[in-house]
This record gives sequence, C-alpha cells and structure tokens, in this order.
Amino acid sequence: MAKKVLVVDDEKLIVKGIRFSLEQDGMEVDCAYDGEEALEMAHNKQYDIILLDIMLPKLDGFQVCQQIREFSNVPIVMLTAKGDDMDKILGLEYGADDYITKPFNILEVKARIKAIMRRTSRKEMEKNPNVIVDGDVRLDCESRRLFIQGREIKLTAKEFDLMELMVKTPEKVYSRERLLNLVWGYEYPGDFRTVDVHVRRLREKVEANPSEPKYVHTKWGVGYYYHSDKQR
Repeated sequence: MAKKVLVVDDEKLIVKGIRFSLEQDGMEVDCAYDGEEALEMAHNKQYDIILLDIMLPKLDGFQVCQQIREFSNVPIVMLTAKGDDMDKILGLEYGADDYITKPFNILEVKARIKAIMRRTSRKEMEKNPNVIVDGDVRLDCESRRLFIQGREIKLTAKEFDLMELMVKTPEKVYSRERLLNLVWGYEYPGDFRTVDVHVRRLREKVEANPSEPKYVHTKWGVGYYYHSDKQR
C-alpha cells in the first residue's frame, strides 16, 4: 500500500515543499501545524513514518514524540532548526529514530525516509516471510497479490509466477528456456515465445513506460531479470 507520512511543522512553506516532493514519489501525506494536532492525528491514523519539528506551538516536538511512544512504535524523524547537539540527543532519548537539521536538502529527507522504511520492511518480512517489500513493490505470495505504489496490479496466474520468481531473486538473469521450465514445467509443449509474450504483458501492467522498464529488465542475448529498489 502507499506509504503514509505525517509531516509536522508550523512553517507552512516547509510543509508544502515536503508534501509536494513526497507525493511525487507516490506517498500519502498528511500535515499538522502544532503539537496537539499532530498528536491527535497520530492517535487516529496509522502512519509509516512521522517527520516532526521540535519547535511547535502548544506541544513541542519532544512532548509529542514522548506521548506518541506511549501508544505507537511508528518511526519518527525529528526536524530541528538548531545545530545544538543537545536537541538531537534529547530527540533520540525521547524515542526518535533519526534527526535532520534545518535547513535541509529535500533529497536528504527522502533518502532518510527510504532508509528507515527499508529497515521497517525487513522487520515486516521477518514477521511475515510471505510478504516481499522492495521499495514501492509489495508482493503478497500467500494471497498472490501485487501492489505497486499502493495500487493493486491484477495479474494472471503465470504473470504472477513470473513476477514472484524474479522478485525473490533480484538481479538474477533467467534465460527464456529456464523461465519456461520453472514457470510452465518441463513437459510444457510451447516454445520460448510464450515467455516473451508473458513478459511483455507483465511489463504493460507493472511499468509506467514498458519501453523503459523500471522493474522487469532484459539482458540482451541472455534473458530477463528483476531490478531491485536497492540497486536503483
């Protein structure tokens, strides 16, 4: 599903910029402008990560972080305009997972978010090995459902088998013969064109631009492979 982010800052231009940038990456972003509003939203909705400014009206970021920790383990990244190490130390002691000092580069913010989400995804996989999360790809092997940027992609049985095989072994190149044997079976009477047709249909469903694939790639003269988010 789409990652849900809560951005908390009383500077509306900063919030607007972060929100726009994260939404461009397919995330669902809510905003709060004071500590009380942030706490209420964190109570009422489950978020994947919270960006939390320290200097807030009503309740400061430390108070908000401390109270959120009483009911949730959601990852929290503190935003501070001060270079004072004490702010950073206090933020981590109150239960924050990371901190970023203002002024910041939005690319740094996004990189921190993705790093924390990757760690969270690994924990989710350890709890449920039937769910594979790789960036904006979520593959539920038990229910045989594929989600990309939170949107479910309807696949046929063989399309799912192809996707599952490649996602489980990212960067491994499979020849058409190997895919035919693994997905269709050694006794299947069809030829390699069956693989090509199914890969083309799979790309039409999962790629924003099938001619420039992001996920399912071709190694010319060799075969096909899945390109992991960790390598992008």
